[in-house]
Amino acid sequence: MNRDDFGILKSGIIYFDNGATTLKPKILGEAVADYYDNYSSNAHRGDYALSIKASMKYEQTRNLVKELINAKKKSEIVFTSGATDSLNKIIFGFFRNYLNEGDEILLTKSEHASNLLPWFELKDEKNLKISYIELDSNYEVLIGNVEKAISPRTKVISLAHISNVVGDVRDIKKIVALAHSKGILVLVDGAQSVPHIKVDVQDLDVDFLAFSAHKMCGPTGVGVLYGKEELLNDIKPIIFGGGMNADFSPDGERIYKALPDRLEAGTPNIAGVIGFGYVIEYLMNIGMENIQSYELELKRYLVERLKEIKEVKIYNENSQSGIVTINYEGIFPQDLSIYLDKYNICTRAGNHCAKILKDEFHVKNTCRISLYFYNTKEEIDKLILALKNPKIKEEII
Repeated sequence: MNRDDFGILKSGIIYFDNGATTLKPKILGEAVADYYDNYSSNAHRGDYALSIKASMKYEQTRNLVKELINAKKKSEIVFTSGATDSLNKIIFGFFRNYLNEGDEILLTKSEHASNLLPWFELKDEKNLKISYIELDSNYEVLIGNVEKAISPRTKVISLAHISNVVGDVRDIKKIVALAHSKGILVLVDGAQSVPHIKVDVQDLDVDFLAFSAHKMCGPTGVGVLYGKEELLNDIKPIIFGGGMNADFSPDGERIYKALPDRLEAGTPNIAGVIGFGYVIEYLMNIGMENIQSYELELKRYLVERLKEIKEVKIYNENSQSGIVTINYEGIFPQDLSIYLDKYNICTRAGNHCAKILKDEFHVKNTCRISLYFYNTKEEIDKLILALKNPKIKEEII
């Protein structure tokens, strides 16, 4: 699907590391080059034509993000440097002031480090309690286990919409409804969901959402922080400087701007944000529903082909996303990934920034195959051929 838009694929590379970052379509490079070549200037700073054009293009992307996730207002869309930055700004800008000693945060052991480490820091700082929602036998999050984990002290549930190792799609709508019925806020890490499925923040009723552009064919160094307006208004900036203030005086009195400017201090990645806008239009033209259905078709095919190899253990065959996590008996995951690279096949090996998932998997490292809409069944066949190589262990040694 749309493979001609990705010049890197002409090299013969088979790219199965889309959970880490995706390939970039030609339209992104063209949009970024256009900014730098033809109207490079600071956005929201100048009263001349170049700056006005940059500002308009920058804000056009904000409108496109609003449309993509169906936010109520464009002021609910804040640009950051990535999902990690977004999560930190939510956790330290909002929940640092919202939570009190003894309050409880619910997480899962399959969360990415970016949705764990900031909470660990805040826990120590404010003497909070962290508890984990139990995973089922498929390492997935069931609504019953969420309900069982909630206590009178629970104030926030923070979890990925789709986890980056198990690839399970959490029922965020039901989780949010349950949480809100008990006065609990929900923060969603959308890094693996927004690029692959239709996400409607109003339908899901999420309080906060974070995601990155680079995992959805966009540039690195650009992310999105979404929050309901009434909650964003209570976020205290954790970065201060130019662009976010309306006025200040020698005695320290200061007035900060309204949303979203108040949370976008300093000169942003203007070229990246503008380029991201072109990519959002590109993905919406393909259709998020089409992307999701095609990925699931590929995932089913991949799992069936992997089952032909008795040495391969599949950890998440039932998950409804394009992530398949495996190990090959007798081969260390990193060695397997290095071996596959000899055949121009890119996979990810390690703990995938989910370092406490080993408590559930009972294995520290795995090899992850993560799919996107430009992958094909023919590429999967080449992967299987490499894994069926009778001399695979000899080649690794």
